[in-house]
Amino acid sequence: MSKLRDAIYGFAIGDALGVPYEFKSFGSFTCEGMVGFGTHFQKKGTFSDDTSMTLATADSIRATGTVDPDDIMKRFLSWLNEGKYSPDGKVFDIGNTTFRALSLYDGTTPFCGGRNESDNGNGSLMRILPLAFVRDVTDEQIAAVSSLTHAHEMSIDYCIRYVRLAEALIRGEDVTFPYEEPVRASGFVSDTFNAVMYSLATTASYRECVLKAVNLGDDTDTVAAIAGGLAGIKYGFEAIPEDWLDALRGKEIIEACLFQ
Repeated sequence: MSKLRDAIYGFAIGDALGVPYEFKSFGSFTCEGMVGFGTHFQKKGTFSDDTSMTLATADSIRATGTVDPDDIMKRFLSWLNEGKYSPDGKVFDIGNTTFRALSLYDGTTPFCGGRNESDNGNGSLMRILPLAFVRDVTDEQIAAVSSLTHAHEMSIDYCIRYVRLAEALIRGEDVTFPYEEPVRASGFVSDTFNAVMYSLATTASYRECVLKAVNLGDDTDTVAAIAGGLAGIKYGFEAIPEDWLDALRGKEIIEACLFQ
């Protein structure tokens, strides 16, 4: 069983757990397992744009054998325009900054990401995990993949921190997850990263971690997906509850995109 598989399944299940609760405030609900419908009225076990764009990134690495920003961007457009990498062949959730960047791509330079401080949503952080499994990936390559949709230095910095943290977990290192109070699970990249660190630092299993992430409210799918990807590496595929794996939709899409 590859660590990439641990990570991607951990990510996708965290995403699917959070989809029904996205935008709901902390304390207004309790997630105890995989359910359907809710915010986006999706079937139980459906993952969102977070996983679809992560799979597009992984599929590009699988197909090209390298980090090719132009190829990754074209796969993002296949997702947006054709529903590729989605369980039902359709897009039901996309961030404003990501949509704007994809809409600006004209087939030449793929680096269409916003460069303003207000462009620091979590839309590149949520899809960057596959780069942790690319041998000798550089900070410059991570920055380039972030800049497809999010080109501000803050977004780039958090993407680099996330990839390097994932690499340490892959190597089996004893990793700490520092966070600051108060914990906010908003879509702002620093809030998201802090909420992920909190979810990992204050739990001792995959299940506990992703449920804590979802129950923070707000950007439930993205925080749980990112936390779930790291928890998948940390605890392994076998730690993911079997009933959640059974409920996850689109497993054949995931399997087709793995490159390890």
